[in-house]
Amino acid sequence: MKNKIYQTFDEAVADVPDGSTVMSPGFGGVGVPRNLLAALHRQGAKGLTVVSNNAGSLDERVDAGTLVEAGQVKKMICAFTAPTHPSQVTPFVRMYNNDEIDAELVPQGTLAERMRAAGAGIGGFFTPTSVGTELAEGKEHREINGRMHVLEHPLPGDFALIRAWKADTFGNLQFRMAQRNFNPVMAIAAKTTVVEVESEIVPVGELDPDQVHVSGVYIDRLVKIPADGIFD
Repeated sequence: MKNKIYQTFDEAVADVPDGSTVMSPGFGGVGVPRNLLAALHRQGAKGLTVVSNNAGSLDERVDAGTLVEAGQVKKMICAFTAPTHPSQVTPFVRMYNNDEIDAELVPQGTLAERMRAAGAGIGGFFTPTSVGTELAEGKEHREINGRMHVLEHPLPGDFALIRAWKADTFGNLQFRMAQRNFNPVMAIAAKTTVVEVESEIVPVGELDPDQVHVSGVYIDRLVKIPADGIFD
């Protein structure tokens, strides 16, 4: 069986090239792979397209906004481009207003389904979300059961950087709390999925099959967060 365990976060993202599409969940809290994002920041890949729930926050913790502020991102694809408080100006907002970065706003459910479609090999899907708004302009429309829908296409990634609670050496994953937002769909949507693991990486067979949230067939690299932690 292929060894999927990497010793350091820097090693796990060392080959991310310039121009890659990188997926990483937002929402804050336990679901953000802060160690892998910090490693990608140190690695310095540029011209990235980053897919995330949001474009970063104003707190001091590492997130997608860290890459934005460092000038490593050319485009954000996300469900929230603006901060929750209008008075707050994130690095992304400042750079977008200065035409220093591009953005694609995608409704949250559509964003999740586009990634799931990529992982499932689905060529596209129709949704009523965004009909009648600027987000639907230029897209194919079709009436289904008396309601207008727009065609959305899959959203694949080159790399997914995600965080899990526990894993086995094959890459089967268990999540906890808010980790089960975009982590599962990003894991299946990317060509290469890299996971930082909080609790432990156990031998194959030790995880309860009923508690496996993502199969190891989708996982390429695992890094155990050190006992003393780096970013929690």
